[in-house]
Amino acid sequence: MTIKIRRSLSFLSLLAGTALPHAAMAQTLPEAADQDGYHDRARPDIVVTALLPRSQKDLLAGVSVVSGETLARDLRGTIGETLARQPGVSSTSFGPNASRPILRGLQGERVRVLTDGIGSFDVSNTSVDHAVAINPLTAERVEVLRGPAALLYGSSAIGGVVNVIDARIPHRVPDEPIHVEGLATYGSAANERSVSGKAEAPLGGGFVAHVDGSWSKTDNMRTGGHILTPALRAEAAASGDADIAALANLKGDLPNSAAESWEVAGALAYIGTSGDIGISVNHIDNLYGVPVRYALKPGEESEQVSLHMKQTRADLRAELHPGGAIIDRIRLRAGFADYQHSEIAEDGTVGTTFYNKGLEGRLELVQARRGGWDGVVGAQILTRDFHVIGDEKFLPANSTTQFGLFTLQSLDFGPLRLEAGGRYEHSRAAASADEDLGFTVPVTRSFDAFSFSTGLSYAVLPDWRLGINVARSERAPSAEELYARGPHAGTQAYELGNPDFGKEKNWGLEASLRGTGHDYTVSLSAYYNWFSGYIYDALVPDSACLAASGESSLEFPCYQYAQADARTYGFEAQATATVARWGDMALSLDGSADYVHARIVGEGPAPLIPPLRLQGGAELGNDRWTGRAEIEHGFRQDRVAALETETPAYTLVNASLSFKPFPGNEQTSIMLSANNIFDTVVRRHASVMKDYAPLAGRDIRVTLRFGL
Repeated sequence: MTIKIRRSLSFLSLLAGTALPHAAMAQTLPEAADQDGYHDRARPDIVVTALLPRSQKDLLAGVSVVSGETLARDLRGTIGETLARQPGVSSTSFGPNASRPILRGLQGERVRVLTDGIGSFDVSNTSVDHAVAINPLTAERVEVLRGPAALLYGSSAIGGVVNVIDARIPHRVPDEPIHVEGLATYGSAANERSVSGKAEAPLGGGFVAHVDGSWSKTDNMRTGGHILTPALRAEAAASGDADIAALANLKGDLPNSAAESWEVAGALAYIGTSGDIGISVNHIDNLYGVPVRYALKPGEESEQVSLHMKQTRADLRAELHPGGAIIDRIRLRAGFADYQHSEIAEDGTVGTTFYNKGLEGRLELVQARRGGWDGVVGAQILTRDFHVIGDEKFLPANSTTQFGLFTLQSLDFGPLRLEAGGRYEHSRAAASADEDLGFTVPVTRSFDAFSFSTGLSYAVLPDWRLGINVARSERAPSAEELYARGPHAGTQAYELGNPDFGKEKNWGLEASLRGTGHDYTVSLSAYYNWFSGYIYDALVPDSACLAASGESSLEFPCYQYAQADARTYGFEAQATATVARWGDMALSLDGSADYVHARIVGEGPAPLIPPLRLQGGAELGNDRWTGRAEIEHGFRQDRVAALETETPAYTLVNASLSFKPFPGNEQTSIMLSANNIFDTVVRRHASVMKDYAPLAGRDIRVTLRFGL
């Protein structure tokens, strides 16, 4: 595996070396940074994750873009909670410190979480207690792409892509001698204190230097009431053990949910008329507690575990503008990271440590536009070397290699637009022999996955487009789905995979309607998916797990991966309207709804599927200040898998007030917000810890953003 990574690094270095001389010959022009796809991101309506940057209203896929004041208002310590209010997005919510996005009910391996187009190189896909190694405090904007178009970022993106754009590698030459931005936040629910800042300075000759850093610390998070559900409280109260019976009255602060993290980074870029190239290096350190799955039977033991995560990462971005008749731009993105985290017991001893080294490179050739035809072709390589050391190792040492070729082609005939994309991906997952886990010899599985999508949109009215998209996708099972076999203290679960799994296949159909007018926008999407060989993990009886694993006894509840046919369908709807104006002030209303229905053929409801959710808001303000009130209602989820518990409905009420004190300075603002005003106990159904760890109670937040 080490040889493969070295060869890949050599290949990427050669590409970078090829790009640099062309860029270095160019002279800097102030407006050069506005001519390429990377810098279209400065326009709030442009989605760069779509490969060919497109306006949101022109995309066939469902999309959300969170930036500016909205990002500051929704910002939380994890990317999952930061995006949880977006249509079609939920979160794994394994406590306040480990929360990964869920898109259209799909999570884990089916959702790629990226930073500026490249993977996060962590092990958050391995287990829900593992935090994503992307810091929301440094995000400039976040793009969520749902549906078939996301497959161009990898066959594992069948659910969608979350792309966190941090602009860490500079993409423009600052006009001022030094450009500084910062953010500071205080949140009352966890006594949260967070600060972040960045600075960029031109060095002359087209070179730009960048530094950034952040720090965050929280106490245990306060909830709106009891920690355990009524059913678990009743079970605890009936126990003859005094310590267990006391859990029935546990309320308020969520035990073992405190955290502290910091990150530092530096970057250097060259920006010229014929392209740009830049590199960055960052280090993140995150120590956080994992909520306890309390044992409610005498003789069982509740474990209080903390995770200490560290990652050092290097990134490269280069773009050339040949200006030829065939190729308009050449884009290269690559990254390498060394990651580890340790699971620490209550007495301070390290029980298990996870190590992961990963590399990903992506080369895109953007075609010159010819009439109404444009497109992109590219190649992608990803390698991962992953192993676990410790008493509760649940995976053998394993390596994953993926190589993909992809293309996206688009034809624009004015009212009618056509789009087609395809991807071929070869993947190999190899596990070493590990007699402790029952692998007496090495096991290797290889897969060839083919995915394609085609769609069209038609302007049924001026500024109204109706679209339809059909996709066929294939996904190779991950190493975790194939080889997991053992207890995992972080999730307090016994995890059991199956090395005989085949590819997961899917036919998907999606229809959309988007429209804009003088004072309104409307976006509607509906989808249906036919899965063959759908891979899922579900809570199973101990007897079934013992028979499959060969264990004599189990310390934790057993979650076993299985493969079956499945059907999912749902919708997302979103609308905004300005309903009144008074001088420079305007009153706007907005609303959204999302729903997903998932069924395992022959079994019943799929596990961990979010219920129907409705959201509505009202904003009143002008260019200097904005007041907002919003309400969110999640319906009861009573369509549950075997051994899965139901989740009650909830209603959240939030309000915020933001003010920009300096006219003409959009980057400086003060925001006061109150979330969960009525201190409601909220449990998110998609969380495996929902019965033991509710969401935050009333949270008063103050956020200061500034830019100089």
